[in-house]
Amino acid sequence: MTGGPNTRLSDLFGMAGWSKGELARLVNRQAAAMGHPQLATDTSRVRRWIDMGETPRDPVPRVLAALFTERLGRVVTTEDLGFVRNGRAGRGKGTRAVEHAANPDGLPWAPDRTASVLTEFTGMDLMLNRRGLVGAGAALAAGSALTGAMYDVLHSEPALVTDSSFTTTAAFADPAGYDRYEAAPIGSQEIAALERSVEVFRAWDASRGGGLQRKAVVGQLNEVGGILAYRHPGHIQQRLWGVAANLAVLAGWMSHDVGLEPTAQKYFVIAAHAAREGGDRPRAGEALSRAARQMIHLGRPDEALDLMKLAQSGSGVETLPRTRAMFCTIEAWAQAAMGEGSAMRRKLGEAEQLFVSDRSDVPPPCWMQMFDEADLHGMEALAYRTLAEHEPSAATVAQGHARKALELREGGRQRSKIFDYISMASSCFISDDPEEADRYARLALVSMGETSSHRTWDRLREMYRLTGRYSDHATVGALREELERALPYSPSKRARLSTT
Repeated sequence: MTGGPNTRLSDLFGMAGWSKGELARLVNRQAAAMGHPQLATDTSRVRRWIDMGETPRDPVPRVLAALFTERLGRVVTTEDLGFVRNGRAGRGKGTRAVEHAANPDGLPWAPDRTASVLTEFTGMDLMLNRRGLVGAGAALAAGSALTGAMYDVLHSEPALVTDSSFTTTAAFADPAGYDRYEAAPIGSQEIAALERSVEVFRAWDASRGGGLQRKAVVGQLNEVGGILAYRHPGHIQQRLWGVAANLAVLAGWMSHDVGLEPTAQKYFVIAAHAAREGGDRPRAGEALSRAARQMIHLGRPDEALDLMKLAQSGSGVETLPRTRAMFCTIEAWAQAAMGEGSAMRRKLGEAEQLFVSDRSDVPPPCWMQMFDEADLHGMEALAYRTLAEHEPSAATVAQGHARKALELREGGRQRSKIFDYISMASSCFISDDPEEADRYARLALVSMGETSSHRTWDRLREMYRLTGRYSDHATVGALREELERALPYSPSKRARLSTT
């Protein structure tokens, strides 16, 4: 007992709208369903958890997490409830306990804690998927807050397990995840199969978008979390952390792709922790660069720059030039969104120099193989198209890069090709070429049905805004009507809904 209220639990309790007695009854019922029929919670116990900061014994924190997850329609973990893993509940403001509970992504996690958080979060995510809940009601952390929390993660050494400490005993006895089953240690063949599965999921995401395979990726990540509960020989343990990092990035990117933004951000944080445990600092930096791209997409480029500074500084000297080139393109996009044309051009020039300086004498990691010359031009097109909102003359340069990206795109990258079409069409509208814009816009629209990516619809919606000045143009007028029918929550659909 801490003597102070658990403010995090109190806030979530208020959002849920239960009475204390109602929550007590739900805890008993849920605990019985989870195999703990002996649990007997009453109103006074709930009051002590909320008002006095008392930490209930296991399995109550996990039971509460499951209840709040279902009630609020988004993932709620035990730490979100103010129950930190060393047994302390959240206290009043100013205490270290609440600082940690309010920001559990801060100091580097111990390996068993990383695996535990990973398993719990994916288990709750799977529960939301299974029950058809939305899963998007959490708050997105500010980029600056995330940067402060993650600084030590990227600037500290991992606690890698050595062969001499190998044991098949579970690293933590009580499973944190609601969906977790009894996993077992694995060997080289199993880890190779897991690594191959990552490549299959990555290819599917690039081709079809995040909606169709997100649940499968989260389920695979949950399984890996269970396997990480056991200590393996050092070389296997390191590869397992690599698989966990790759799957977490994919789960985050797919979540971002379908609009589950807070869930996506949490997966990027988990990925950074997992990559650090595997000794792969460049991978940890790349995970944070995904969070930065998410911030730019959501209209928060200044926060994206905070994240990119950390990604650059925390990735280490072993980061390959091509990876640093990719980081530069993301920074350039953020600068373009802020109207900083000179800074954007300098950063893109740096990206081009880094890209050509990569002699490919060191094979790129699997997670960098998607960033090729086509992607470089695609990101440059996006940056210049974004800058064109502030400097219309940049639209012509954007068209050149988009055209080059489309020439270089290989098969299986359908979503990237759609983004190139949209960049091209948007740039043509800005540079007063409606006929060419109409052609590329229709190519994007035709291709949209083959993917399940909300981000593509968001970009198309931005392009739709640019068609307004050409509404009297014959072909563009027809295009606007097609877009209004196709776009989710399009202007015409909102108008129809408001009149019914």
